[in-house]
Amino acid sequence: MTAKRILIIEDEANMRHMLEVLLRRSGYQVKTAADGQEALEAIEGEAFRFILCDIKMPRMDGMAFLKSAADRLRDATVIMMSAYGTVDTAIEAMKLGAYDYISKPFKTDEVLLSLKKAEERERLKEENLRLQDRIRKIEQKYSFGNIVARSESMARVFDLVGKVADYKTTVLITGESGTGKELIARAIHHNGGRAAGPMVSINCGGIPETLLESELFGYKKGAFTDAVRDKKGHFEEADGGSIFLDEIGELPLSLQVKLLRVLQEEEITPLGGVGSRKIDVRVIAATSKNLQKEVEEGRFREDLFYRINVMTIHLPPLRERRGDIPLLIGYFIDLFNKKLNKNIEGLSSESMPLLMAYSWPGNVRELENLIERAILLAKGRWITPAELPSSITSDHAIPASAHPEDTISIKKASRRLERDLIRKALELTRGNRSRAAKMLEISRPMLISKIKEYKLG
Repeated sequence: MTAKRILIIEDEANMRHMLEVLLRRSGYQVKTAADGQEALEAIEGEAFRFILCDIKMPRMDGMAFLKSAADRLRDATVIMMSAYGTVDTAIEAMKLGAYDYISKPFKTDEVLLSLKKAEERERLKEENLRLQDRIRKIEQKYSFGNIVARSESMARVFDLVGKVADYKTTVLITGESGTGKELIARAIHHNGGRAAGPMVSINCGGIPETLLESELFGYKKGAFTDAVRDKKGHFEEADGGSIFLDEIGELPLSLQVKLLRVLQEEEITPLGGVGSRKIDVRVIAATSKNLQKEVEEGRFREDLFYRINVMTIHLPPLRERRGDIPLLIGYFIDLFNKKLNKNIEGLSSESMPLLMAYSWPGNVRELENLIERAILLAKGRWITPAELPSSITSDHAIPASAHPEDTISIKKASRRLERDLIRKALELTRGNRSRAAKMLEISRPMLISKIKEYKLG
């Protein structure tokens, strides 16, 4: 559509001519119509950015034109004109989709000003759409559902989630406690063909062994003393959707046999039941244990391990993707500002190096809890070291050189932080430069160059 193309709908020839001359001089491409019927024919074959429309006209007046052309005027800005107008008329025109209303007689400046306002409105709409598109692309790059990350390791996780989401393949999610395994499970469910079905979660290590079987598979009335009625199990509740078995490594051996049968036969038998029932459930399991080691030591069935280990998604600990820490901090600050009705702007310059250098044994969950606590305690607009726990601010948590006490130079403080992070990565990997480079998310040649620069060899 041409940006400055305008249609003038006016039955008075003199007024029509005057507006045509005025708007051509102002840079508009102008077409005219003597009434609403003629205007309908004009918009059939051409697209207009702006329409100046009189209200009182023969054959078809302005209001009738607005009603008749409603479906074809979604991208056009309509300004109404009338010498007989009232406030009610203006309101009615706005309800029908008009942007503005000008009363006759009017000065030429009024028309140009109204069009200028309309152009500014269109510009802002387009800018808003561009910003929304940009935000969407950023969110696609840095997030997957409620998972926020920008590291290469998490980008690979997002890629795997996207690839397996639409299939019924059993997925095993591994990683330390607090890395977000349930969020990944939910992302797999909600981004696949089963999103409309139920998503049921159960922690295999959080339910006593004596109750776990009935929780998973349900029971029939009379199966045991307190079974006064039939009860569905979680597998039946998840029929048509997905079930998330968290900490599957805690599942007792006796139930591992029954779970294996469910996975192979796709049917369940409730406790106390005599017949089996077919189910359609996608199984997503998670563990913080090394299941291969559990198999070797006889605590986990080898056949079940291979059955659930069809597709493995490993979540790296937060200390191995430190580049995600600032992004996660910003996300959690926004989250808890809304939740706690606070207005914290961010971390102070002293706080960020402390959080970047910390080892995060509790991973993302620990960071989330820390930010919530800090926002509750914060007295000003910034989170300072005073709001951070002693495990992070104590001298053993971060080398003293990371505290920029002798300078407020961002450049110098950044170099100190970079040096300390490289030293920490080398310590964690016992000098393995390839693993340290991967942890720091830089190339190995870059790491070697930095080691020489900071004399860390």
